Amino acid sequence: MQRRGFLKTSLGAAVCVEGRFFLLDSGSPNTLRAAGAARNLLVGSAVSNSQLHSQALDSFLAEQCNIVGPEAEMNWDEVHPERDRYDFAAADELVAFAAKNGLLVRGHTLCSHEDQPSWLETVATRDNAARLLVEHIRTVTGRYAGSIHSWDVVNEAIEPGDRRSDGMRESMWLKLLGLQYIAIAFHTAAEADPKALLTYNDYGLEGDAPENDQRRVVALALLRWMRTNRIPIHAVGLQSHLTAGFGPRPDWHGLHDFLKQVAKLDLQIFITELDIDDTDFPGSGKKREKGAAELCQQYLENVLRHPQVKAVMTWGLVSHNSDGHHALPLDEELQPTPFLTAMLDALQKR
Repeated sequence: MQRRGFLKTSLGAAVCVEGRFFLLDSGSPNTLRAAGAARNLLVGSAVSNSQLHSQALDSFLAEQCNIVGPEAEMNWDEVHPERDRYDFAAADELVAFAAKNGLLVRGHTLCSHEDQPSWLETVATRDNAARLLVEHIRTVTGRYAGSIHSWDVVNEAIEPGDRRSDGMRESMWLKLLGLQYIAIAFHTAAEADPKALLTYNDYGLEGDAPENDQRRVVALALLRWMRTNRIPIHAVGLQSHLTAGFGPRPDWHGLHDFLKQVAKLDLQIFITELDIDDTDFPGSGKKREKGAAELCQQYLENVLRHPQVKAVMTWGLVSHNSDGHHALPLDEELQPTPFLTAMLDALQKR
Protein backbone atom coordinates (compact mmCIF):
# COMPACT_ATOMS: atom_id res chain seq x y z
CA MET A 1 0.00 0.00 0.00
CA GLN A 2 1.28 3.49 -0.81
CA ARG A 3 1.63 6.02 1.98
CA ARG A 4 -1.20 8.10 0.51
CA GLY A 5 -3.60 5.34 1.37
CA PHE A 6 -3.11 5.96 5.06
CA LEU A 7 -6.15 7.15 7.05
CA LYS A 8 -8.44 6.52 4.09
CA THR A 9 -8.72 2.91 5.15
CA SER A 10 -11.28 1.50 7.55
CA LEU A 11 -10.59 0.11 10.99
CA GLY A 12 -8.54 -3.03 10.78
CA ALA A 13 -6.81 -2.05 7.53
CA ALA A 14 -3.03 -2.03 7.28
CA VAL A 15 -0.60 0.65 6.26
CA CYS A 16 3.05 0.22 5.37
CA VAL A 17 5.53 2.76 6.75
CA GLU A 18 9.27 2.37 6.26
CA GLY A 19 8.77 -1.34 5.68
CA ARG A 20 6.61 -1.78 8.80
CA PHE A 21 2.89 -2.61 8.71
CA PHE A 22 0.57 -0.76 11.09
CA LEU A 23 -2.94 -2.06 11.72
CA LEU A 24 -5.32 0.81 12.38
CA ASP A 25 -7.30 -1.10 14.95
CA SER A 26 -6.87 0.01 18.56
CA GLY A 27 -6.79 -3.64 19.63
CA SER A 28 -3.77 -4.35 17.46
CA PRO A 29 -0.33 -4.63 19.10
CA ASN A 30 0.95 -2.42 16.26
CA THR A 31 -0.83 0.70 17.46
CA LEU A 32 0.70 3.20 19.84
CA ARG A 33 -2.35 2.85 22.02
CA ALA A 34 -2.05 -0.92 22.41
CA ALA A 35 1.75 -0.89 22.76
CA GLY A 36 1.46 1.68 25.53
CA ALA A 37 -1.38 -0.10 27.32
CA ALA A 38 0.60 -3.34 27.37
CA ARG A 39 3.37 -1.48 29.20
CA ASN A 40 1.26 0.60 31.59
CA LEU A 41 1.78 3.73 29.50
CA LEU A 42 -0.59 6.38 28.25
CA VAL A 43 0.18 7.50 24.70
CA GLY A 44 -1.35 10.48 22.97
CA SER A 45 -1.05 14.00 21.69
CA ALA A 46 -2.01 17.59 22.16
CA VAL A 47 -4.64 18.58 19.62
CA SER A 48 -6.24 21.83 18.55
CA ASN A 49 -9.97 22.11 18.06
CA SER A 50 -9.53 22.82 14.38
CA GLN A 51 -7.88 19.40 14.08
CA LEU A 52 -10.91 17.78 15.73
CA HIS A 53 -12.84 18.80 12.63
CA SER A 54 -10.60 16.65 10.41
CA GLN A 55 -12.04 13.18 9.94
CA ALA A 56 -8.59 11.78 9.16
CA LEU A 57 -7.05 13.15 12.35
CA ASP A 58 -10.07 12.10 14.38
CA SER A 59 -9.57 8.55 13.16
CA PHE A 60 -5.87 8.60 13.97
CA LEU A 61 -6.48 9.92 17.49
CA ALA A 62 -9.19 7.38 18.24
CA GLU A 63 -7.20 4.44 16.89
CA GLN A 64 -3.67 5.28 18.02
CA CYS A 65 -4.08 7.28 21.25
CA ASN A 66 -5.58 6.72 24.67
CA ILE A 67 -5.09 10.28 25.97
CA VAL A 68 -5.36 13.75 24.45
CA GLY A 69 -4.83 17.29 25.64
CA PRO A 70 -5.44 20.81 24.34
CA GLU A 71 -2.85 22.93 22.60
CA ALA A 72 -4.29 26.25 23.82
CA GLU A 73 -8.01 25.67 24.38
CA MET A 74 -7.73 25.56 28.18
CA ASN A 75 -5.24 28.40 28.60
CA TRP A 76 -6.35 31.37 30.67
CA ASP A 77 -6.75 33.76 27.72
CA GLU A 78 -8.97 31.23 25.93
CA VAL A 79 -11.32 30.19 28.74
CA HIS A 80 -11.30 33.44 30.74
CA PRO A 81 -10.98 36.24 28.18
CA GLU A 82 -12.70 38.90 30.32
CA ARG A 83 -12.76 39.51 34.06
CA ASP A 84 -16.38 38.41 34.47
CA ARG A 85 -16.73 36.07 31.48
CA TYR A 86 -15.61 32.52 30.82
CA ASP A 87 -15.75 30.79 27.43
CA PHE A 88 -15.61 27.01 27.60
CA ALA A 89 -16.87 26.20 24.10
CA ALA A 90 -13.54 24.95 22.72
CA ALA A 91 -12.54 23.11 25.89
CA ASP A 92 -15.96 21.48 26.12
CA GLU A 93 -15.61 20.25 22.54
CA LEU A 94 -12.29 18.58 23.30
CA VAL A 95 -13.61 16.90 26.46
CA ALA A 96 -16.70 15.69 24.59
CA PHE A 97 -14.56 14.28 21.77
CA ALA A 98 -12.42 12.39 24.28
CA ALA A 99 -15.46 10.96 26.06
CA LYS A 100 -17.01 9.85 22.77
CA ASN A 101 -13.84 8.01 21.76
CA GLY A 102 -12.85 6.54 25.12
CA LEU A 103 -9.83 8.82 25.58
CA LEU A 104 -8.47 10.36 28.76
CA VAL A 105 -7.80 14.10 28.88
CA ARG A 106 -4.85 16.09 30.22
CA GLY A 107 -5.67 19.68 31.12
CA HIS A 108 -3.17 22.37 30.12
CA THR A 109 -2.61 24.80 31.82
CA LEU A 110 -4.03 26.47 34.95
CA CYS A 111 -1.25 28.90 35.86
CA SER A 112 1.52 30.14 33.59
CA HIS A 113 3.57 33.20 32.80
CA GLU A 114 2.22 33.11 29.25
CA ASP A 115 -1.18 33.16 27.58
CA GLN A 116 -2.71 35.55 30.07
CA PRO A 117 -5.54 37.86 28.99
CA SER A 118 -4.77 41.56 28.85
CA TRP A 119 -7.25 42.34 31.61
CA LEU A 120 -5.41 40.18 34.13
CA GLU A 121 -2.19 42.15 34.34
CA THR A 122 -4.21 45.36 34.50
CA VAL A 123 -6.42 44.17 37.34
CA ALA A 124 -4.08 41.97 39.41
CA THR A 125 -2.49 43.48 42.53
CA ARG A 126 -0.80 42.15 45.63
CA ASP A 127 -4.12 42.42 47.43
CA ASN A 128 -6.30 40.51 44.95
CA ALA A 129 -3.90 38.21 43.05
CA ALA A 130 -4.52 35.19 45.28
CA ARG A 131 -8.28 35.62 44.97
CA LEU A 132 -8.08 35.92 41.18
CA LEU A 133 -5.95 32.79 40.94
CA VAL A 134 -8.21 30.77 43.23
CA GLU A 135 -11.38 31.89 41.42
CA HIS A 136 -9.99 30.95 38.03
CA ILE A 137 -8.62 27.54 39.01
CA ARG A 138 -11.69 26.65 41.05
CA THR A 139 -13.99 27.55 38.16
CA VAL A 140 -12.04 25.73 35.45
CA THR A 141 -11.14 22.56 37.36
CA GLY A 142 -14.58 22.47 38.95
CA ARG A 143 -16.25 22.46 35.55
CA TYR A 144 -14.34 19.37 34.44
CA ALA A 145 -13.98 17.62 37.79
CA GLY A 146 -14.01 13.87 37.26
CA SER A 147 -13.34 14.21 33.52
CA ILE A 148 -9.63 15.08 33.61
CA HIS A 149 -6.83 12.55 34.07
CA SER A 150 -4.25 15.19 35.02
CA TRP A 151 -3.75 18.94 35.04
CA ASP A 152 -0.65 20.97 34.27
CA VAL A 153 -1.29 23.14 37.29
CA VAL A 154 1.81 25.35 37.09
CA ASN A 155 3.74 25.75 33.86
CA GLU A 156 7.33 26.95 33.39
CA ALA A 157 7.89 28.50 36.81
CA ILE A 158 11.69 28.32 36.65
CA GLU A 159 14.06 30.49 34.62
CA PRO A 160 17.70 30.65 35.75
CA GLY A 161 18.25 33.33 33.12
CA ASP A 162 16.22 35.77 35.24
CA ARG A 163 19.16 35.65 37.68
CA ARG A 164 17.22 35.23 40.89
CA SER A 165 19.16 33.37 43.56
CA ASP A 166 16.50 30.64 43.62
CA GLY A 167 16.35 30.30 39.82
CA MET A 168 12.62 31.06 39.65
CA ARG A 169 10.98 32.94 36.81
CA GLU A 170 10.15 36.60 37.44
CA SER A 171 6.53 36.13 36.44
CA MET A 172 3.63 38.32 37.42
CA TRP A 173 2.51 35.68 39.90
CA LEU A 174 5.90 35.48 41.60
CA LYS A 175 6.15 39.27 41.86
CA LEU A 176 2.69 39.57 43.43
CA LEU A 177 2.55 36.45 45.61
CA GLY A 178 6.06 35.01 45.92
CA LEU A 179 6.45 31.23 45.84
CA GLN A 180 3.12 30.88 47.58
CA TYR A 181 1.39 31.24 44.22
CA ILE A 182 2.51 27.68 43.47
CA ALA A 183 1.08 26.40 46.74
CA ILE A 184 -2.18 28.28 46.12
CA ALA A 185 -2.53 26.88 42.61
CA PHE A 186 -1.95 23.24 43.59
CA HIS A 187 -4.09 23.32 46.73
CA THR A 188 -6.96 24.94 44.85
CA ALA A 189 -6.80 22.40 42.02
CA ALA A 190 -6.69 19.52 44.52
CA GLU A 191 -9.77 20.81 46.32
CA ALA A 192 -11.73 21.43 43.12
CA ASP A 193 -10.89 18.09 41.47
CA PRO A 194 -9.61 15.54 43.99
CA LYS A 195 -9.39 12.76 41.39
CA ALA A 196 -7.07 14.53 38.94
CA LEU A 197 -3.30 14.02 39.03
CA LEU A 198 -1.56 17.36 39.49
CA THR A 199 1.54 18.13 37.44
CA TYR A 200 4.35 20.66 37.34
CA ASN A 201 5.32 21.12 33.67
CA ASP A 202 8.54 22.59 32.24
CA TYR A 203 11.03 22.54 29.38
CA GLY A 204 14.81 22.23 29.00
CA LEU A 205 15.21 19.36 31.46
CA GLU A 206 16.41 16.76 28.96
CA GLY A 207 19.67 17.79 27.28
CA ASP A 208 23.37 17.67 28.18
CA ALA A 209 24.26 21.38 28.00
CA PRO A 210 25.20 23.39 31.12
CA GLU A 211 21.91 25.29 30.92
CA ASN A 212 20.04 21.98 31.08
CA ASP A 213 22.04 21.00 34.17
CA GLN A 214 21.16 24.33 35.76
CA ARG A 215 17.47 23.95 35.00
CA ARG A 216 17.45 20.45 36.49
CA VAL A 217 19.06 21.72 39.70
CA VAL A 218 16.46 24.46 40.06
CA ALA A 219 13.59 22.11 39.19
CA LEU A 220 14.66 19.58 41.82
CA ALA A 221 14.93 22.34 44.42
CA LEU A 222 11.39 23.44 43.59
CA LEU A 223 10.03 19.90 43.75
CA ARG A 224 11.73 19.27 47.08
CA TRP A 225 10.31 22.54 48.42
CA MET A 226 6.85 21.39 47.33
CA ARG A 227 7.26 18.05 49.03
CA THR A 228 8.61 19.64 52.25
CA ASN A 229 5.63 22.00 52.34
CA ARG A 230 3.12 19.23 51.59
CA ILE A 231 1.90 20.77 48.37
CA PRO A 232 -0.23 18.19 46.52
CA ILE A 233 1.77 17.27 43.43
CA HIS A 234 1.71 13.90 41.70
CA ALA A 235 3.82 14.24 38.57
CA VAL A 236 6.43 16.20 36.64
CA GLY A 237 5.86 17.04 32.98
CA LEU A 238 8.85 16.98 30.63
CA GLN A 239 7.94 19.07 27.60
CA SER A 240 10.69 17.41 25.54
CA HIS A 241 11.05 19.87 22.68
CA LEU A 242 14.21 18.31 21.25
CA THR A 243 16.55 19.45 18.49
CA ALA A 244 18.17 17.26 15.83
CA GLY A 245 21.11 19.00 14.16
CA PHE A 246 24.87 19.10 13.91
CA GLY A 247 27.04 17.60 16.63
CA PRO A 248 26.85 14.50 18.79
CA ARG A 249 23.65 13.13 20.25
CA PRO A 250 23.07 13.64 23.99
CA ASP A 251 24.29 10.91 26.32
CA TRP A 252 21.30 11.59 28.63
CA HIS A 253 23.39 11.15 31.81
CA GLY A 254 22.03 14.32 33.38
CA LEU A 255 18.47 13.34 32.51
CA HIS A 256 18.88 9.86 34.01
CA ASP A 257 20.22 11.35 37.25
CA PHE A 258 17.32 13.83 37.34
CA LEU A 259 14.72 11.11 36.83
CA LYS A 260 16.24 9.03 39.60
CA GLN A 261 15.97 12.00 41.97
CA VAL A 262 12.37 12.59 40.92
CA ALA A 263 11.60 8.94 41.66
CA LYS A 264 12.91 9.43 45.20
CA LEU A 265 10.26 12.15 45.61
CA ASP A 266 7.59 9.59 44.67
CA LEU A 267 6.50 11.52 41.60
CA GLN A 268 5.38 10.21 38.23
CA ILE A 269 6.84 11.50 34.97
CA PHE A 270 4.77 12.51 31.96
CA ILE A 271 6.36 13.38 28.61
CA THR A 272 3.89 16.09 27.73
CA GLU A 273 4.93 17.91 24.53
CA LEU A 274 7.36 15.78 22.53
CA ASP A 275 8.46 17.10 19.15
CA ILE A 276 11.78 17.47 17.34
CA ASP A 277 13.08 20.58 15.60
CA ASP A 278 15.08 19.15 12.72
CA THR A 279 15.39 22.43 10.79
CA ASP A 280 19.19 22.37 10.88
CA PHE A 281 19.68 18.66 10.38
CA PRO A 282 22.04 18.26 7.39
CA GLY A 283 20.86 16.57 4.24
CA SER A 284 17.67 16.03 2.27
CA GLY A 285 14.14 15.85 3.61
CA LYS A 286 14.24 12.07 3.91
CA LYS A 287 17.60 12.17 5.67
CA ARG A 288 16.26 14.83 7.99
CA GLU A 289 13.19 12.71 8.76
CA LYS A 290 15.42 9.74 9.54
CA GLY A 291 17.63 11.80 11.85
CA ALA A 292 14.65 13.11 13.77
CA ALA A 293 13.23 9.61 14.10
CA GLU A 294 16.52 8.24 15.40
CA LEU A 295 16.69 10.97 18.03
CA CYS A 296 13.07 10.34 18.99
CA GLN A 297 13.67 6.63 19.45
CA GLN A 298 16.90 7.13 21.38
CA TYR A 299 15.27 9.64 23.70
CA LEU A 300 12.23 7.49 24.39
CA GLU A 301 14.28 4.34 24.94
CA ASN A 302 16.28 6.22 27.56
CA VAL A 303 13.41 7.80 29.48
CA LEU A 304 11.32 4.63 29.34
CA ARG A 305 13.96 2.83 31.37
CA HIS A 306 12.46 4.65 34.33
CA PRO A 307 9.31 2.95 35.62
CA GLN A 308 7.81 6.20 36.92
CA VAL A 309 7.35 7.39 33.31
CA LYS A 310 3.62 6.89 32.78
CA ALA A 311 2.70 8.92 29.69
CA VAL A 312 4.16 9.89 26.32
CA MET A 313 2.41 12.71 24.46
CA THR A 314 3.49 14.60 21.36
CA TRP A 315 3.00 18.32 20.86
CA GLY A 316 0.57 17.82 18.01
CA LEU A 317 0.35 15.15 15.34
CA VAL A 318 1.32 16.92 12.13
CA SER A 319 4.86 18.01 11.24
CA HIS A 320 4.97 21.71 10.42
CA ASN A 321 7.14 24.56 9.19
CA SER A 322 5.69 27.50 11.11
CA ASP A 323 8.92 28.34 12.96
CA GLY A 324 11.41 25.90 11.48
CA HIS A 325 10.59 22.29 10.70
CA HIS A 326 9.21 20.23 13.59
CA ALA A 327 8.97 16.47 13.19
CA LEU A 328 5.87 14.66 14.46
CA PRO A 329 4.00 11.38 13.70
CA LEU A 330 2.31 12.63 10.51
CA ASP A 331 3.57 14.78 7.66
CA GLU A 332 1.76 17.77 6.18
CA GLU A 333 -0.27 15.48 3.93
CA LEU A 334 -1.36 13.44 6.97
CA GLN A 335 0.81 10.52 6.00
CA PRO A 336 2.82 8.63 8.66
CA THR A 337 6.45 9.59 9.18
CA PRO A 338 9.48 7.66 10.50
CA PHE A 339 8.83 9.49 13.79
CA LEU A 340 5.73 7.30 14.23
CA THR A 341 7.72 4.14 13.59
CA ALA A 342 10.35 5.29 16.10
CA MET A 343 7.72 5.87 18.78
CA LEU A 344 6.24 2.43 18.30
CA ASP A 345 9.65 0.74 18.33
CA ALA A 346 10.64 2.52 21.55
CA LEU A 347 7.35 1.61 23.27
CA GLN A 348 7.63 -2.03 22.28
CA LYS A 349 11.19 -2.24 23.60
CA ARG A 350 10.27 -1.03 27.08
